[in-house]
Amino acid sequence: MAGSWQEAVEIAQKEGKEQVYHDFDRNIYGVCTRGEHPGHFSCGVHVEHRCICMPATLSPEELAKKEKAFLEENPGWEDHEDNI
Repeated sequence: MAGSWQEAVEIAQKEGKEQVYHDFDRNIYGVCTRGEHPGHFSCGVHVEHRCICMPATLSPEELAKKEKAFLEENPGWEDHEDNI
């Protein structure tokens, strides 16, 4: 897990992961491969988290800019609360 886009990009480069994400349900950043769905298991069922996932090849500044644009285009998305 990471605390910022910068950390996520660094981890992705070290681990050879394709993508980085910001998990809004856990307020953490992380890395994944294409097709992975960040989340957790509850009673044996996978609960997918609300994440913004992008290519790890982008710079932390590009990631932040794209995240900001997404949130502006989708007001209230980050405030949605799930029962996690």
